[in-house]
Amino acid sequence: MTNETAVDDQVGDGVPYHSRRRTLVRAGVPLAVGAVIAAGVGLVPALAADSPPSLPQLSAEQVVAKVLGSDTQALSGTVSVSTDLGLPSQLLGAAAGGLGAAAGHGGDQGQASADPQSKLLGLLGGDQTLRVAVDGPDRQRVDLMENMAGYTLVRNGDQSWAWDSTTNTALHTTGRPAEHGKADAKAPKAPPAGVPTTPQEAAEKFLTGSAGTTSVTVAGTANVAGQKAYQLSVRPTQSGSTISEVRISVAADNGVPLAVVVKSTDGSTVLDVHFTDVSFTAPAAKTFDFTAPKGAKVTEKKADEAAKDAKDARGEQGDRGTQGKGHDGVNVIGEGWTAVVSTQLPAAVEAPKGEDTGKKGKQHGRSMNPQALVKSLGKPVGGGTLISTKVVNVLLTDDGRVFAGAVTLPVLQHAAGVN
Repeated sequence: MTNETAVDDQVGDGVPYHSRRRTLVRAGVPLAVGAVIAAGVGLVPALAADSPPSLPQLSAEQVVAKVLGSDTQALSGTVSVSTDLGLPSQLLGAAAGGLGAAAGHGGDQGQASADPQSKLLGLLGGDQTLRVAVDGPDRQRVDLMENMAGYTLVRNGDQSWAWDSTTNTALHTTGRPAEHGKADAKAPKAPPAGVPTTPQEAAEKFLTGSAGTTSVTVAGTANVAGQKAYQLSVRPTQSGSTISEVRISVAADNGVPLAVVVKSTDGSTVLDVHFTDVSFTAPAAKTFDFTAPKGAKVTEKKADEAAKDAKDARGEQGDRGTQGKGHDGVNVIGEGWTAVVSTQLPAAVEAPKGEDTGKKGKQHGRSMNPQALVKSLGKPVGGGTLISTKVVNVLLTDDGRVFAGAVTLPVLQHAAGVN
């Protein structure tokens, strides 16, 4: 069954699409290149090969309304995350290191190791498998398994834990941030980390985007993780985007997004986030219990302090598509699919402190030159240096400004005023 009915500014109940988008979590515009990709890139999974299910025909407006109106608050399952962004490993490592350093505030490597801002940035490279459990807005758990090691992120009421088994370090956060409770609690969510860890998080970033620059159609049905689903095809109506389509699979029974796949303009799949199995039964309460293992190095923080550090690390701002000056000199130019994030890149920064040098137990930091790193990874273009990936392009101008987005080079040059 295929229904190509489009939706732009309205959903089925006549409420403006722009207004309804605020019922979901706002998509921030991050500073770090890796986080830019996470916020600006969608997903598109390899769906099951069995025959598409027969479902009642719905318009795009009706399917979008299903997602926005879903009241499912509990689920558990396995999520597969696969990325092929073509992002230079050195750049991703530098971004992760920068976020870890910001989390560590001056070299607390135990905290930086466990902090979700740096750890989950690894989801932007290669294939990962996660176990996810959600029971309402205050109880969530994500377990990332990798090569006999693991990483756990748990929220249980006013207690939150992040634990890295490789280093046996943990970050324990207590209390609730001041803004707690303001976000819509209807859709199931994973602990916030700046990187989508579930199809729900990824879908929200696209369905809450600028309706004036987006076309949404129903593109058939599929079976995903044993669930019958409608498929939404989300495409930019602007020219200049490097994303051609985001395919979102929506559970027919409850409107929960089960899979998101993003295709670039060259036809390749660059990000695939989907459930391989899912249950909508509330997880057992003990699922959200956590105690740091014996010998773990635990860093204690208050929720407000942790929330501020997370925003500082990501360079967080308001809604995607907002134009003007944001956090610490970060600007957003344009809107929708061709929005560009800009900032000034320093000529040198102090890297996190190194390990014990063996000389009287002293530690010392290293100096990093971000501009030199970008230039070494990129190629000369008009007005500066370009790092080009399958989706996100980054332009470093000759005067040290950075412009990044899921857009083509001419869009970046126009934003920078160098074309």
